[in-house]
Amino acid sequence: MTSELIAHYFPHLTETQKAQFAQLDELYRFWNARINVISRKDMDSLYLHHILHSLAIAKFVSFFPGEKVLDVGTGGGFPGIPLAILFPETRFHLVDSIGKKIKVVQEVISGAGIKNVEASHSRAEQVNDKFNFIVSRAVTRLNDFYPWIQHKFSKESKNAIPNGILYLKGGDLQEEIAESGLKAQLIPLSDYFSEDFFDTKYIVYIPRY
Repeated sequence: MTSELIAHYFPHLTETQKAQFAQLDELYRFWNARINVISRKDMDSLYLHHILHSLAIAKFVSFFPGEKVLDVGTGGGFPGIPLAILFPETRFHLVDSIGKKIKVVQEVISGAGIKNVEASHSRAEQVNDKFNFIVSRAVTRLNDFYPWIQHKFSKESKNAIPNGILYLKGGDLQEEIAESGLKAQLIPLSDYFSEDFFDTKYIVYIPRY
């Protein structure tokens, strides 16, 4: 699987975006060999399991120029880095509590020349800003996640959907959503992508309360 997979599902990429997506393979291989943020066996599935998975959010909503997006527990930079390439006029802030992961994220951002991202070694609770959307990829259960970010939303909403959480997660999520008490919409990723990998994966969209 290569960056051509991305171009297949997102056919209107600019030459700059194509080049940036193509660069990610080399950059992640280089840095992952030094600081492990992606399992070694998963590196060959980088574009399917990590980059395209991150971009599922973009099939559900297009971020507007000037909007701000917080990526909580970004790990190796997912979903934030692929989304930042796709939406170069949207501001992204990527945070993780593990410093060595943020080191990789910062090096990948610099190496690919992505200008609309900042990455910081911090917890979501420590970020002193407001955001239109908060994205994350299966960091923890929603019941634990929501208190971290419930006061981080901008009141001004200018998108087609209200400001809120866009959470990538797989499996049977009904119990977890019920436990959280949140009003959530489940969007199956199989609606967007044909690969078997996405059969049990979802976007959990939770509007700002």
